[in-house]
Parts: sequence; structure tokens; C-alpha cells
Amino acid sequence: MNVSNLVKGMLVLFSVLGITASALGGAPTDKIRQTTDKILSILADPSLKNPSKVEERRRLIRKAVDERFNWEEMARRSLARHWVPRTDEERREFVRLFADLLERTYMSKVEGYSGEKVLYEGEKADGEYATVNVKIVTKKNVDIPVVYRLKKGGDDWLVYDISIEGVSLVNNYRTQFNSIITQSSYENLIKKLKEKGAQK
Repeated sequence: MNVSNLVKGMLVLFSVLGITASALGGAPTDKIRQTTDKILSILADPSLKNPSKVEERRRLIRKAVDERFNWEEMARRSLARHWVPRTDEERREFVRLFADLLERTYMSKVEGYSGEKVLYEGEKADGEYATVNVKIVTKKNVDIPVVYRLKKGGDDWLVYDISIEGVSLVNNYRTQFNSIITQSSYENLIKKLKEKGAQK
């Protein structure tokens, strides 16, 4: 798994600012902006800066992320062919463990946001699917292309994958999960995910 690309990807999601080169974008872009603005306001809230407020701050960030992520769609795509044989109970368990894995892996990156600038470069919608293209400009003036993939659910647009410099977060996890399952078992993957959860 290319951790550096995944870290960049999640940081990008949570660091989108309302600073854009143009007013490009429609509903999918607006939804991403709304959620990230909410997260930025949580990070900037003076009442949540105290170390004693860490858990509350993280709970509020997770709530905002939950509203924008289609965890089941992301988990299903990450598990790929191994999703079909799973029972409903196993699927619910996997979705929960997968969401918790992302939270543990990237929360510190979110909290370490340092003002990276994001330029919205357009979006494409095709039925219930859409992509939003952005360019991240780091403080060292390095451009990082990012593609958000969203699926419409009712009147909302939810993220189910992020690609950074052409590298998909879902594909990275799919490769890792498939390797564990094929080399041992699905049960061993769940065991590993639970062990990671117990370490937090």
C-alpha cells in the first residue's frame, strides 16, 4: 500500500478551502466544500483547542466525515469479490471496521492541516456518478492533482473514492485486503482490523 499517497489523499479531502481560482463546479463540488468548511470550522474553534477536548473534536470531525462518505460503497469496492460471500452481519461489521481504520489512519493528518490551497478545476456528472477534479497547491508550490469520486444517494452526493496523482485509495486497500484474504482468510483480515482498532 502506498501510504504516502493515501495520506495525501485523506489530507486533501479534509483541507479543501473556499479559496478557488474560479467558481467552477456544481452540486458535487458544493457538497465537498460544505463538509470541508464544517471540518475547518471545527479545527479553528478556540473552545476545542484544549488537549482535554481532543476526543470531542475528533468526534465532531468524524460526524462531519460520516455525512459525506458512503462508507458501505467504499468498503464494498475495497473488499471487491470477497464482499459477495459475506453475510449481512459480516458486511455491517466490515463497513464499521473499515471506517474506523480510515479514521485512525488519517485523523492526525486532518488535525495537522496547515493551510494547503485547493483549486477547483471542474466536475463531470454521469447519472448517479460524478467526479470532482481539484489541484492541491502545497506551501512549497507543488501541484498535486486529485479526483474525488462521488455517487448520488437521494438528493445528496457521497464520496466513495479519492485518487491522488492517479492512485486510488480504494484500489490500494483492495490490493492489501485481497492479499491478506488469499494468503490466509477473511477471518484473519477481520482479526487484523480489530487488533488495529484495539491499539487506538
